[in-house]
Amino acid sequence: MGLVTLNEILRESVEKNYAVGAFDTLDDNFTEAIVSAAEEEGKPVILMIPNFFWEKNELSFYFNKLLDRCRRASVPVCLHLDHGNSFECCIKAIHGGCSSIMFDGSSLPIEENIAVTKELVMIAHACGVSVEAEIGHVGSPEGELQASEVDKRFYTRPEDAEYFIAQTGVDALAVAVGTVHGLFKGTPKIDIGLLDRIRRVVKIPLVLHGGSGLPESEFRAAIEHGINKVNFFTGISLAATAAIKETLEQNNGLVHYIELLEASHQAVKKVVKEQMCIFGTQPLAD
Repeated sequence: MGLVTLNEILRESVEKNYAVGAFDTLDDNFTEAIVSAAEEEGKPVILMIPNFFWEKNELSFYFNKLLDRCRRASVPVCLHLDHGNSFECCIKAIHGGCSSIMFDGSSLPIEENIAVTKELVMIAHACGVSVEAEIGHVGSPEGELQASEVDKRFYTRPEDAEYFIAQTGVDALAVAVGTVHGLFKGTPKIDIGLLDRIRRVVKIPLVLHGGSGLPESEFRAAIEHGINKVNFFTGISLAATAAIKETLEQNNGLVHYIELLEASHQAVKKVVKEQMCIFGTQPLAD
């Protein structure tokens, strides 16, 4: 099926009560590992590109290769801007060829978040691009490896979520219900009661950011109670690092570079497949 929008890839997820994994890619090796895992499992996948990539000069060459791989995939692949931190960043992603964008205005006052999101929805929808936004705030900066604690002060309020969707027309909503970006400090625990209250007033797909580090039981509970997209990066990144370290140690450091790439590739693919199983990801109906 190749490149599709977030709307298309999540179209059955609410009714059938499953989630689709969203994995950040940083290079060709990560991209191939994630997409090939989805192809081997016959399941859809969301490939995310971080906002900071749009600041790099070499992006156009890399991004063209990324787009080509998505289009050639034998399963549905959504190419998604992860945490677009400005209006300009989101517009660049739309023009660049992303089939979906996330505008992260969660640190803004709600009315300002609404105003920017509403304008981006209008532009993106005119271009056939889906939009994810966030209400509440998931703690710790994206990509941070210092362990963080969950701050309940920034949890999503159901009434804010309902109001935000009515005002903006977004396609998916990221909510803060007990996760952090990167590593957890303490024992992670999803607030299922809060998630239930949000799901009762929100009919569009719900997104869980900061998935790495959650135990399988918490993932399954979150999905059972309404999560349809799970962002997962730190887990695959650390798996790749561990595989490289193990390969070096097993061979006393005498390893060709290509062997390290292959070790990391296989590690990422393995984790992606495991998470797809945990998320209950289902193939899209024709």
